Amino acid sequence: MTENTSFYQRSKRFLFGAPRNILDPKVFQHMSLVAFFAWVGLGADGISSSAYGPEETFLALGQHSVLAIFVAIAMVLTIFIISGSYAQIIEAFPTGGGGYNVASKLLGEKAGVVSGSALVIDYVLTVTISVAAGGDALFSFLPLDLQAHKFWFVAFVILLLIWLNLRGVRESVLALTPIFMAFIVTHVLLVLYAVLRHVPDLPRVSAQVSTDLSSAVKDMGWLGVGALLMRAYSMGAGTYTGIEAISNSMPTLREPRVHTGKRAMLYMAVSLSFIAGGITLGYLLNGITPVAGKTLNAVLFERLLTDIWSGQAASVILVVVLLSEAALLFVAAQTGFIDGPQVLSNMAIDSYVPHRFAHLSERLVRKYGVYFMGGMAFLMLFITGGSVRYLVVMYSINVFLTFSLSQFGMVVHWWKDRDKEKGWKPKLVMNGVGFLLTASILGFTVWIKFPEGGWITLLITGTFIAMSFLVRRHYRKAQTALRRLDELLLQLPPVTLSAVQEPMLRRIAPTAAIMVSGYNGLGMHVFFSVIRSFPGTFRNFIFLSAGVVDSTVFKGAEEVVHLDADLKKQLQNYVEFVKGHGYYAEARSEVGTDVIEIINHLAAGAAKDFPNIVFFSGQLVFQEESFITRLLHNQTAFLAQKKLVFAGLPMIILPVRVL
Repeated sequence: MTENTSFYQRSKRFLFGAPRNILDPKVFQHMSLVAFFAWVGLGADGISSSAYGPEETFLALGQHSVLAIFVAIAMVLTIFIISGSYAQIIEAFPTGGGGYNVASKLLGEKAGVVSGSALVIDYVLTVTISVAAGGDALFSFLPLDLQAHKFWFVAFVILLLIWLNLRGVRESVLALTPIFMAFIVTHVLLVLYAVLRHVPDLPRVSAQVSTDLSSAVKDMGWLGVGALLMRAYSMGAGTYTGIEAISNSMPTLREPRVHTGKRAMLYMAVSLSFIAGGITLGYLLNGITPVAGKTLNAVLFERLLTDIWSGQAASVILVVVLLSEAALLFVAAQTGFIDGPQVLSNMAIDSYVPHRFAHLSERLVRKYGVYFMGGMAFLMLFITGGSVRYLVVMYSINVFLTFSLSQFGMVVHWWKDRDKEKGWKPKLVMNGVGFLLTASILGFTVWIKFPEGGWITLLITGTFIAMSFLVRRHYRKAQTALRRLDELLLQLPPVTLSAVQEPMLRRIAPTAAIMVSGYNGLGMHVFFSVIRSFPGTFRNFIFLSAGVVDSTVFKGAEEVVHLDADLKKQLQNYVEFVKGHGYYAEARSEVGTDVIEIINHLAAGAAKDFPNIVFFSGQLVFQEESFITRLLHNQTAFLAQKKLVFAGLPMIILPVRVL
């Protein structure tokens, strides 16, 4: 760090860390996750749902809580079926994208937007519900009069997670790994104790189940009992949320990605089914009932620990267990910050959301995606007041909407490719059963919970879907207009430049430095505008360009090198054309993540070599300027102008009419 570094830059580096070297081949390996860390950073979302999913299931049974044994069995089977079907998605789509890519490629563009929109809102709710449930666990051992502060505590944790994720994905996962392991160890031991201590009572429990089932059938009939079980099963839908996280975030995994992803999926399926199913049985076997200000998990663990230890020791250990549960839920919120920006990036590449969501920061983080997820998480927190019961309904609907589309897409895939795929029948059956399960849960949840929050999440997701199509429509119109500019390149006469015609370099001559994004009609339009607006003024032309490393390029150091080489090749077209018309020309480019920083560096170098220099850039101009057009199209020209003007360098922005 130099002495001339500004206070802002020093503060930024202190808070978020030093910039990463995009040309370092090791940076891509260091930022990827092995199966274990994928289990921690991505699988935590699914495992943490055991903190609220089983509770919703158990409470939905009411006085017929003995029937929880049937729901627990169904819960375990469902986890393995969904996990198995998503393992097949990992194999079929190793580049990631999960539900968005699956639906887009197998069911069409519109289904992909629906799935992608549901995924984005799902990950927003992942952040909110995980942190809110963590707050519930934490405040379960605190005095009731402190409950009033829980909302602001949750808001603070969301803010903290935004900061962690702006520093980088792997750093945030590594920092939270000890918390994850503390949860796994404490909860596995308590679940084993909760169930095994009642093994001698199993004959009594079996008899009670038979008696309660007969009584329920007598009161409600078989149809009523089925409806009750289905209601409890669907209310526990939050238990299965997060299973898809690994397949959605394949680009963050270590090579070989398919093997890493499938192993991480197995880790999550085994751990989630054991803990969630065991907790549900623990409620039943230990006769747990709700207590004001406490989660059912807190009530269960308190009873178990007081049976093992007496006095202060039980209280201390209970605090440790609940702290690990709360902390794991905070780890689970990481999934929203890891996968949400990934989905937004994929949609940005397809022009369904603003293109800036595909940009990376100096830390190679999708910073705009992180900002969006954090901001929307705050919005959901204020809408629901941090109520987990309210959030879980909204959460489940979005999760199972994308689940259903993904599973149906895979069914279509296996059927269409049945002549090419060996062993397609069991694969089709796996995804088919997965589709029936997820679609039934989705339908039942929407039906019974529509007035209790279901309509809000459908409204929010529907609005996001509509906005995505409007964004796509706008970009298509803009691209059509830009293609007309690109047609200018086809009309330009070819230039053959001999050594004799090589223009002489005169550094003190008036020089025009033109900022371009590559060889295209927009760049040539700016060049001709300079010639037309300042006839006979400039004899030297320099073309400056920043190669932006976004999520489409961030796949390895070789991709960055290829971007740099391709950019230099494109700029050479400008140089040859301008030299062919009797002017001196050269091109300068640099690859990085921050366009303004690159342009500022290139401009400083050009100004040093050519003292009589003026910088030019084109800016798209719309007939009706609005917040939307400024959001969808970068303001690089204006930001660069501000930077250069304060550096004492003149810059002129030339308007380019588009729409």
